[in-house]
Amino acid sequence: MASVAIGGVVLHSHSHSSFLGNKLKLKPLSLKKQPNSRIVYAHGGEMFRFAHDLFVGVGVGLPCTVMECGDIIYRSTLPKSNGITVTVPGVILALGTLSYLWATPGVAPGFFDMFVLAFVERLFRPTYKKDDIVLGKKLGEGSFGAVYRVSLAKKPSSKGGDFVLKKATEYGAVEIWMNERVRRACANSCADFVYGFLENSSKKGAEYWLLWRFEGEATLADLMQSREFPYNVEALILGEVQDLPKGLDRENRIIQTIMRQLLFALDGLHSTGIVHRDIKPQNIIFSEGSRTFKIIDLGAAADLRVGINYIPKEFLLDPRYAAPEQYIMSTQTPSAPSAPVAAALSPVLWQLNLPDRFDIYSVGLIFLQMAFPGLRSDSSLIQFNRQLKRCDYDLVSWRQTVEPRASPELRKGFELLDLDGGIGWELLASMVRFKARQRISAKTALAHPYFDREGLLALSFIQNLKLQFFRATQQDYSEAANWIVQLMAKSGTEQDGGFTEAQLQELRDIEPKKKSSTPRNALASALRLQRKILRTLNESIDELRRQKKSLWWSRWIPREE
Repeated sequence: MASVAIGGVVLHSHSHSSFLGNKLKLKPLSLKKQPNSRIVYAHGGEMFRFAHDLFVGVGVGLPCTVMECGDIIYRSTLPKSNGITVTVPGVILALGTLSYLWATPGVAPGFFDMFVLAFVERLFRPTYKKDDIVLGKKLGEGSFGAVYRVSLAKKPSSKGGDFVLKKATEYGAVEIWMNERVRRACANSCADFVYGFLENSSKKGAEYWLLWRFEGEATLADLMQSREFPYNVEALILGEVQDLPKGLDRENRIIQTIMRQLLFALDGLHSTGIVHRDIKPQNIIFSEGSRTFKIIDLGAAADLRVGINYIPKEFLLDPRYAAPEQYIMSTQTPSAPSAPVAAALSPVLWQLNLPDRFDIYSVGLIFLQMAFPGLRSDSSLIQFNRQLKRCDYDLVSWRQTVEPRASPELRKGFELLDLDGGIGWELLASMVRFKARQRISAKTALAHPYFDREGLLALSFIQNLKLQFFRATQQDYSEAANWIVQLMAKSGTEQDGGFTEAQLQELRDIEPKKKSSTPRNALASALRLQRKILRTLNESIDELRRQKKSLWWSRWIPREE
């Protein structure tokens, strides 16, 4: 028999084996007063046994596997968990989450870059001061700064060699941030950035000093102004002059090589969430060391992963090479919130606006200038832009307008782009389009048949691997349709189960239905969803838009005392 005190009453019961079916006997509890005035409950050690009997009696608290209920032992019918259970919805959710975190511009890589790589880089990067730099020849001067060729004085840790220094007043902090981001994410896309800091001067005020390794002076604009273009580029890329007859096919291979290098560099920027916004021949430099073209001058660039240098209703561009929309994203897009929130939302905004297509239009105009010698001057390019605008930015309509009365230089460009079945013209037309969503991305352009040939240089292993991956992931339904038509044409006559030429022509001439279709309704639903998401984002961070934008990231830039 067991006794226990509850609320001043002693409960007696039989042993646990005979507890069920017996009445509890209540007996007043006797308390003993100890010398130290503490009250001790009698039989306190039996509390646990009674609690056990009580829970067993009512069937609560203990699993059925330990309940002794006469001759019957009740066992749980619930499945026994041996760990994590893999289910199809769980796998789909996990894959969807991973896809979103790594979708352009990359939420997970962005957090790792900002909070890990950037911190580690600042611990081990070399530091320079104003006294370490000896100014040399001035290479150029623009609205926002001057560029010098410099060397380092008394710097034992330096590897030697010349450097390029830019003294920037406005957008200098932005350019330091962008160059450091590019150095960590896609170093081969831009010039080799070394260091940047803020230098305070009593005479000139605050200036940002940016230091790059010297890679060459020749820009694509300089090379295009030469009468020897594109053969002068061939000598730079190969390091020698080829003893081959000049002609359209040779020029096409040179231009193809330049375009492929530009698209690889641009894809590196876009993959990390940076839109340049000022792509033009003057901002493309030839690196003598790597024999490739690289992008420079990131002062107008926008980091859309965290929203740095992006203001919805402001734009920075060169009107000669800018896309018709002028803005990289809709003006209704809200200002960037805090960095973690902006990074988390960046894949959604990127897919809604496709800001990288702004740069693609500029590269398309560069492609046009390289193919047409008569469009390489500023005046002729401005005139072309006016003509294209009158044609509603339809490149095919522009060609139909100017080709009948074209000069020999224009005719030469059309002939060059019409080589190999006109795949060069097809690539150009897919880049220079009015609507940004209708332009192809840098990845898709690299997978275009125009680049099937080797060009001047064979691709590196990494480039070839990326190119094969690009092509494997692209879906060009127009090419698939043409392939099916050709396959049907080769399948034989109508008697053998194939199609006649008349039937094939009927298939080609089929016009789409004018009434609403399922794809059109799906597109309308997607557009409505886009407007709803944008409206929700605007409402959720409206307060942040009214506040003054703080350059929190500029605190990471070193200051020269």
